[in-house]
Amino acid sequence: MSDSFLELKDLKKSFTPGEYVLQGINLKIEQGEFVTLLGSSGCGKTTTLRIIAGLEQPDSGSVWLEGKDVTNLEPNERDVNTVFQNYALFPHMNVADNIGYGLKIRKVSKADIRKKVKEMLELVQLEGYEKRKPAELSGGQKQRVAIARALANNPRVLLLDEPLGALDLQLRRAMQLELKRLQKKLGITFIYITHDQEEAINMSDRIVVMNQGRFEQIGTPDEIYNHPKTSYVATFVGNANILKGELVGMDGTVAIRSENIILDENCKQGYSAVVKEKNFAAGQLRVLLVLSDGTEITASRFGMNANIQPGQQINWYFDLKNAVIVDNAKGERL
Repeated sequence: MSDSFLELKDLKKSFTPGEYVLQGINLKIEQGEFVTLLGSSGCGKTTTLRIIAGLEQPDSGSVWLEGKDVTNLEPNERDVNTVFQNYALFPHMNVADNIGYGLKIRKVSKADIRKKVKEMLELVQLEGYEKRKPAELSGGQKQRVAIARALANNPRVLLLDEPLGALDLQLRRAMQLELKRLQKKLGITFIYITHDQEEAINMSDRIVVMNQGRFEQIGTPDEIYNHPKTSYVATFVGNANILKGELVGMDGTVAIRSENIILDENCKQGYSAVVKEKNFAAGQLRVLLVLSDGTEITASRFGMNANIQPGQQINWYFDLKNAVIVDNAKGERL
């Protein structure tokens, strides 16, 4: 018996003997949460999603939904629907038929299907598009149809497998807001997978950072960004400098985000460094520094400072409150 809405218990999975894609992961998700599995390709996030959906079977462990063990149930026997990256729309069907397909398979009456399709079109703001074929839609519109089709079956959990990956940056950001709006309006539990840290931070109630089949850290966006527990989390989510503590008079391994490195061109305080290179992108000046022992760190800030030049001697420092001891399973601020 599980006391959570959705729970993963000690899931293990391998596709090659002795090489585990999932190495005993555990996760509790509450009803109505927006939880993102964040990690690089091959970390196990898609396998986790497919096990929740019933598209893969774990080697061991179990999946519980509303207190019921659903590990061995078929996908159509779970109150779970999936939106895939390629949307998987039927090209020969129009928008209305695509949205109502799952209801038709369940032998819902035609009148009820029409009513539900109308409701879904209004929800995803595609009224008037019901007769169009997928080939006549933009990428964002196709994504909305895929979401509407998944939601038409009233799932308890909606799984989203990098659904924004094929969209351009501006549309992707707009759809992030749209997905979050839908999730809050409907109160459905969303489990979202992505490798995009910005996407995860913008949308999630909680983020699960995955690495090599394990969960590195589970927490709110603020906890993940400002209180990373490991070097991997600190560097994968945002830009962080990982330093040996003795370089700055501390014990252990220290993570300092690049935006918290302060530069003193007059060399009056802090630690000495040499500017190796600088560049300006996305409104930020990024400066690569080389410390006395050869360690390289990055400082970033908004606005251009043309006075900083490669080869220049410069001092740098930071506020202690912006440094985090990592790899000690705590991620506590100093």
